Amino acid sequence: MKFRNIQTLYQIASLIDAEFIGDADFEILGINEIHVVESGDIVFVDHPKYYDKALNSEATTILINKKVACPEGKALLISDDPFRDFNKITTHFSPFIASKVSIADTAIIGEGTIIQPNVFIGNHVTIGKNCVIHPNVAIYDHSIIGNNVTIHANTVLGADAFYYKNRPEGFDKLLSGGRVVLEDNVDLGASCTIDKGVTGDTTIGKGTKIDNQVHVGHDTVIGEKCLIASQTGIAGCVIIEDEVTIWGQVGTNSGITIGKGAVILGQTGVTKSVAGGKSYFGTPIAESREKLKEMAEIKRFLKDQKKNS
Repeated sequence: MKFRNIQTLYQIASLIDAEFIGDADFEILGINEIHVVESGDIVFVDHPKYYDKALNSEATTILINKKVACPEGKALLISDDPFRDFNKITTHFSPFIASKVSIADTAIIGEGTIIQPNVFIGNHVTIGKNCVIHPNVAIYDHSIIGNNVTIHANTVLGADAFYYKNRPEGFDKLLSGGRVVLEDNVDLGASCTIDKGVTGDTTIGKGTKIDNQVHVGHDTVIGEKCLIASQTGIAGCVIIEDEVTIWGQVGTNSGITIGKGAVILGQTGVTKSVAGGKSYFGTPIAESREKLKEMAEIKRFLKDQKKNS
């Protein structure tokens, strides 16, 4: 998430009441999670296991819960609770603004687009030309929809990321300041849920078609011309490359990549990254030919055991 105006290290430190290490005028352009940070961004880290990764990332300001040596060309914000203070920054620069109408005055809707009854369109949403948005669709703030997109009834774009920190008093939510982006010629079936990014975008690429009752987690990027069948659950921070086919009731782990042209057969659990151009099946996932051969061998073995008993 980029700030509308450049901030200084001193300004951000004052906002969250944190000590800082570095030039008070050091420029900060936005905040992001570790997997999408760029130069100018703040990233937060609150566990020693990830200190080195954060300090050596592209982020130029690190919000951290320990005084450490500051890498050259970077700045530190020292906080007793980086998770809490990351939320403070998100709330300040991307506050929740309650809507008073079904279609916000700030929404931009392209020529030829049809909006059916009972659709909610939030603040600063952009919808392209010749789209069809069916009844009871909810499109949360800042979502971006391209041209020739169809969204069927009861689908929700832009719900918060499922991202919590376990504290003694209960689960603490990491606030979401990102967006959902649908590119041109995307179709979404009925009752799909597409969560927005925590600080970046959840993106569905050009020409991808998604069936009913599919969930897409925060910050996931789905490529172009993919087919995703009903009741698939895609976790957060997944990369699905172009022309992937995913059949029904597939589930994925977070942070994995599915390579270009892969086919994931129904009810598979995608427990790890897989290469493109192959067919996969089962839990744990394996190439479908190998998995089916393995299942046949087990069946044969059990049959022999029964015969010999």
